[in-house]
Amino acid sequence: MIRRYWNINLEGMLEAGVHFGHAIKKWNPKMAPYISAKRKGIHIINLTRTARFLSEACDLVFDAASSRKQFLIVGTKKRAADSVARAAIRARCHYVNKKWLGGILTNWSTTEMRLQKFRDLRMDQKTGKLTRLPKRDVARLKRQLSHLQKYLGGIKYMTGLPDIVIIVDQQEEYTALRECITLGIPTICLVDTNCDPDLADISIPANDDAIASIRFILNKLVFAICEGRSSYIRNP
Repeated sequence: MIRRYWNINLEGMLEAGVHFGHAIKKWNPKMAPYISAKRKGIHIINLTRTARFLSEACDLVFDAASSRKQFLIVGTKKRAADSVARAAIRARCHYVNKKWLGGILTNWSTTEMRLQKFRDLRMDQKTGKLTRLPKRDVARLKRQLSHLQKYLGGIKYMTGLPDIVIIVDQQEEYTALRECITLGIPTICLVDTNCDPDLADISIPANDDAIASIRFILNKLVFAICEGRSSYIRNP
């Protein structure tokens, strides 16, 4: 893997609040190597380490994108949901930004059936087939379609397991992370000071609560993915 320059500057991370960790009493001791100081009862993340691991993650996704690999971005916290969707759409990635339904990956055959049902209902709605059914059935199917859109809308075009999963909040998305570990799917995680950095393949120490911090990290990863896809187009 060739290392590239991704313009990850400390000033930009400071402005985004990437360095703010959790309260000292909530920390995970495994995060000690990634913490540079304590300030007003919270840990301060070492942004030099953040830049290093974010750069490694950008290299990884660039190479994967240039090889036509598929990505899944997971972030279901309310404050992260919109940023996750926008980032994924921009990079043409799959995403889950509402609730992680247990077994999405480890029980892929069931997920495939749900996705097929989702696609069938969408087609029935577009062609007007639903309007020809009894009102009670129409109401039931529309509720089902709305539920599937909410929880599976971001993966409706996913035809197989992703090659790399990007997780915005390790604590919040622990079930998704465990499924990736079980299946051997490489993961990139934002890890705040209360997380276990040993669980993901690449852990990026960063504030996983502030919207600006989440956007900063996602924007760098998305840029690298887009550059990788462009590289594939230029060199088929």
